Amino acid sequence: MEPTAPRDAERVSAPPRASRVALWIFLASAVLCTLVYLAATVQGPWFSSARTLHWTPGELSVTEGTAQPRPDGLAVRASDSIHPVRIAVSTSLRASDYPVIAWETSGVPDDLEVAVLWQNEYEPGRVFNQRLDVEAGRVQPASLAQNSKWIGRINGIALAVRGNFLEPIVVRGASAKTMSPREVLGDRVGEWLKFEPWNGSSINTLIGGADTQDLPMSFTFAVVVALAALIYFALARWRPRWVGGWRPIVIGAMFLGAWVALDARWVWNLARQVDVTAQLYAGKSWHERHLAADDRAVFAFIEKVREKLPPPPARVFVVADEHYFRDRSAYHLYPYNVFFDPWRNTMPPASAVRPGDFLVVYQRRGVQYDAAQQRLRWDGGAPIAAELLLTDTGAAMFRIL
Repeated sequence: MEPTAPRDAERVSAPPRASRVALWIFLASAVLCTLVYLAATVQGPWFSSARTLHWTPGELSVTEGTAQPRPDGLAVRASDSIHPVRIAVSTSLRASDYPVIAWETSGVPDDLEVAVLWQNEYEPGRVFNQRLDVEAGRVQPASLAQNSKWIGRINGIALAVRGNFLEPIVVRGASAKTMSPREVLGDRVGEWLKFEPWNGSSINTLIGGADTQDLPMSFTFAVVVALAALIYFALARWRPRWVGGWRPIVIGAMFLGAWVALDARWVWNLARQVDVTAQLYAGKSWHERHLAADDRAVFAFIEKVREKLPPPPARVFVVADEHYFRDRSAYHLYPYNVFFDPWRNTMPPASAVRPGDFLVVYQRRGVQYDAAQQRLRWDGGAPIAAELLLTDTGAAMFRIL
């Protein structure tokens, strides 16, 4: 009689579930990418008891310049373009524990000369320095591990900035970093999870965390998925017993998992934005909401302008150096017959305006008015008769005569 049960040798084991294969290979790829990144970026000891040191704007002192505390940090101006501004920190630390000094800055022009200064215990009478790069308005961290003068105990650290900058640079603090694996990973995750409030470009794009990131989250997940796909291809070809044959659904599952992780971060950021928006606008009238919005200064000025205008229709020309101010001023002036250039910083030709028209100027250079003769001119053109109806900080309203 022939056996009815199949032989053990003829039994074919079912391939592992695609979701399980995708999960384990994705995790293996993430671990491998993390180790490679840490090997390339860690500058301090892998196991260190030293902790990161932070200094707030209140702990910074400024010499050879002026400083003014602001909500977003310390606004620093230079007294001239020759003498460098020094933002100093009074501290004492061991150089071997802190290979990197980072300054939290914004609004730093790329053409300024920037350096980090310090003194060590072996040559206390000398001040050593190392030039720093500036990218996207931010002073790049100072990697000092290879500097022969960054040795022993460091007494005093300063940031020196020299050059001609009209607008103040903002210093939000400084840090002495151990650059251990824990700190490096903490910094990257902190950048990814940093709250990203809405701004003028949020309707089109979101950065996905801090404005400037050493390792963007979307790029990281793309690399992890790409490496995971290569690992899966190799295993499916040479070790099919482990992962089964080639199944495109495994690649799709890894891609979907990365997508969901990025979307989860976006949803979390959106939830925080909803809370901020509710605190800012909830329970307020339409007028109070406008006065709490980002364009509140423009809205307040246009409210004064509307009080000077006759009932619609009336022709109103709006000019400003920044297109945002032109757009918002025109928006708040509707339903008046508003003329403005949404793309370029232009003034209307003198031949285009006629008596009875109104000109609203908001933070626009090149506009001159002679009050004694009631003559208005702009961009070096011929003067025209006009009456000044309203003035405000950096803004004015005229009626063409």
